Amino acid sequence: MAKGPILFDLEEDTAPRPSVADAPPVPEVGMPAPKGQAMQIAARLAARKPSKLVKLFWWLLTTLIGALVSISAWNFVTGLMASYPLIGLAMSILIGALLLVLALLCLRELAAFSRLARLDGLHHDVGQALSQDDLKAARSVTDRLTALYQGREDTRWGRDRLAELRSDQLDAHGLLSLVEAELLGPLDIAASREVEAAARQVATVTALVPLALADVAAALTSNLRMIRRVAEIYGGRSGFFGSWRLTRVVLSHMVATGAVAVGDDMLEPILGGTILAKVSRRFGEGLVNGALTARVGVAAMEVCRPMPFSQARKPKVRSIIKRALSGLFGKGTQDGV
Repeated sequence: MAKGPILFDLEEDTAPRPSVADAPPVPEVGMPAPKGQAMQIAARLAARKPSKLVKLFWWLLTTLIGALVSISAWNFVTGLMASYPLIGLAMSILIGALLLVLALLCLRELAAFSRLARLDGLHHDVGQALSQDDLKAARSVTDRLTALYQGREDTRWGRDRLAELRSDQLDAHGLLSLVEAELLGPLDIAASREVEAAARQVATVTALVPLALADVAAALTSNLRMIRRVAEIYGGRSGFFGSWRLTRVVLSHMVATGAVAVGDDMLEPILGGTILAKVSRRFGEGLVNGALTARVGVAAMEVCRPMPFSQARKPKVRSIIKRALSGLFGKGTQDGV
C-alpha cells in the first residue's frame, strides 16, 4: 500500500463566482408588502352609505333633542323673566343671537351646495358643447366660466388673454381649449400643488406616527381638507356638509372602480425598481398611503373642475406622486439606504 500524498485531478472551474452584492434582498418573514391600509380604511369609511334605518334613527334623535332643548330653554327664560326681568331679557337676546348665527350657518351651507351644483352644471354643459361641436353653446358656457371667476385676482391675466383671443376661435373645440389653457391652467397648477402637499403629509404621518388608528385619522382629515381646498380653487368653496358630501362622491367613485386597491406595483415604476424592498415596513406604508392620497386628489380635481380635462392636459397620477413623494426618500436612496 503506497504511502504519502495522493494527487487527484479536478476539472478547472471556469464558472464565475456569484457576488454578495448581487444577491436579492432577504424578504421580511411574515411581513406582507405595504398596501396603504390606512387610506383604504379611510376611503371605505367615508364612502360607506348609512342605511335608511340609521338615517331615521339620527333624524328622530336630532328632533327629540332639539325639542327637549327648545322646551328647556323656553322654561328657563320665562322663569328668569318672571323672577329677574333684566337677566331674562339678556338671556333672550343671547338665545336669539345664537339662533340667528345658526340660521346664517344654514344659509352658508345652502350656498355651498349651490356653488357645487353650479360647477357640476358647467361641467355637463361643456361636455355637451364639445360632443355636439356647438360653437354657440361653447360661447355661452365660456361667458359663464368667465363670470364664475370674475372677481378673482389670480384669474385676471387669463381672463384678459381669453377676451383678447376668443374672437379668433371659429369652432367649439378651439374656443374651449383656449378657455382650458388660459383660464383654468393656473388653477390646475394650484390644485396639483394642494394634492402634492396632502400626499406628503399623509405619507409623513403614516411613516413617523406609530399610534394605532392615528394614520387612519390623519389620512381622513388630510383628504377632507385637500378635497375642500381643491373645490375652493375651482370656485366651489363648500361648508362642512358640502365638503363631506363631496368627499363621499369622490371616494365612492374610487372604491367602485377599485382605485384604492393599489400597492407597490404602482410605486415601483416611479420610485425605483426595488425601493419598497429597501425601506422599512412603516415607511413603505407611508409611501403607499401618500400615493393613494394623490389618486384621491386627481379624482377630486376631475369632479370639482367646471369643465372636463382634455387628453393633453389631464393630470398624470404618477407625475404627481413622483413630485410629492420623491423628497421623502431621495437622500436616502442616494446614500444607499
